[in-house]
Amino acid sequence: MAGGAAMLVNVGTVIMTVLTLASLVGGFGVNWGNIASHPLNPDIVVRMLKENKINKVKLFDADSWTMNALAGTGMEVMVGIPNNLLETLAEDYDNAKDWVKENVTAYLRKGGVDIKYVAVGNEPFLSAYNGSFLKTTFPALKNIHKALKEAGHTNILKATIPQNAEVYQSANDKPSEGDFRSDVKKTMLDIVNFFHDNDLPFTVNIYPFLSLYLNEHFPVEFAFLDGDGKTITDNGKNYDNVFDANYDTLVYSLRKAGIKDMKIIVGEVGWPTDGHKYASPKLAEKFYAGLMKRLAEDGGTPSRPERLEVYLFGLLDEDMKSILPGPFERHWGIFRYDGTPKFMLDFTGQGRKMVPVAAKGVQYLEKQWCVVNKDTVNLDEVGPDLDYACYHGDCTAMQGGSTCSNLDKIQNISYAFNMYFQIQDQDVRACDFKGAAMITKTNASVGSCLFPVQIVSGSDHVRINFVFGRLVVFALVLLGLVTAI
Repeated sequence: MAGGAAMLVNVGTVIMTVLTLASLVGGFGVNWGNIASHPLNPDIVVRMLKENKINKVKLFDADSWTMNALAGTGMEVMVGIPNNLLETLAEDYDNAKDWVKENVTAYLRKGGVDIKYVAVGNEPFLSAYNGSFLKTTFPALKNIHKALKEAGHTNILKATIPQNAEVYQSANDKPSEGDFRSDVKKTMLDIVNFFHDNDLPFTVNIYPFLSLYLNEHFPVEFAFLDGDGKTITDNGKNYDNVFDANYDTLVYSLRKAGIKDMKIIVGEVGWPTDGHKYASPKLAEKFYAGLMKRLAEDGGTPSRPERLEVYLFGLLDEDMKSILPGPFERHWGIFRYDGTPKFMLDFTGQGRKMVPVAAKGVQYLEKQWCVVNKDTVNLDEVGPDLDYACYHGDCTAMQGGSTCSNLDKIQNISYAFNMYFQIQDQDVRACDFKGAAMITKTNASVGSCLFPVQIVSGSDHVRINFVFGRLVVFALVLLGLVTAI
């Protein structure tokens, strides 16, 4: 991870730091996703959350294994409804009742799960979806809310819709000009009025990193919350970072809709550590230090100075996420795939140089790697095998400016071979490539470029098929990864 070697906690490192988090920052939780080839056992994850004194989690589904692991912990939980269920829930109220019965009511028992929110969809109005969920999201929300109310749950939990900050905009990039995007404005006004009438919160995902990723001229320091960004003034309020400006653009958008006091939850905010020149442990540490300090001070934004409620994104790396938004998508975790922390992070917001507590009890596959067999490989003919390995594996850390972008040609191919080999549970047949590869017991990692050994997951019931597999190769080619090798 570029520039982050000093901050990096490598796999196998013995972490001697002991955290004492008696004064943990309030108002924050973490996003726990599992779009991974080998998800960590939920019991291990829950133990890690407890040891880091994190007591709020946001899920993207209501997976029973995960929910049962959270039962009895007292952790506040936001359960999620995937976008592919929105049409079913919108079409038939009985479907919404069944979903609530099976995924909410079933866990609201003594010693059960402390569900606080139900997230209906996830960023359903992204422009990239071309309106696919525009007609189903609001009806699904209404049916879920009705089902929750009928079951007697609305006094203890709320429905919401996590939206990407893309649903609102400002013509001149100043918060006071904020308004909902024209193509979704009518539906958004219906939704926020429904929220207002039923005392439901507005949930928004804000990503300062994307401002840098999408605009090469964006001022770097304006992406962080440490006060070093150049200040802009709008309606007498000063902004020195894009997070505040983005959040307040939503505040002004709501005001234009006639709503001044709606609760706002930041559903996702974080910083990736690989897959782009600005995605590194060093910059992630910088971003989170500023954010946690803000939360520790109970500080809000210029237009909403009250305490923020946020969910950090994310808890763990997910090696099977779509990379269409960018190679960094698989590297948002504060922790690696195996629960190893990637950088210093003081959850108390006091700025101390502390390493989060790593996951305990993680079992790994055998310490072996798949690498190029220099005696048999034909470098002129290995291209298709490289494409195949990246097609079924994860080559995002090889993207320019990333952790593994400075490998030589042999090392590049070895990295791709090993990622495929590990995802295939070290099946010996996955380390052949027409005789171009071999298994070695010698750690193949190069400097800060980790050649991982995969974990024993035991989670076949949540193992996700590589839905976006065919798109990955095309995306890698478009990004220039394969041709650059």
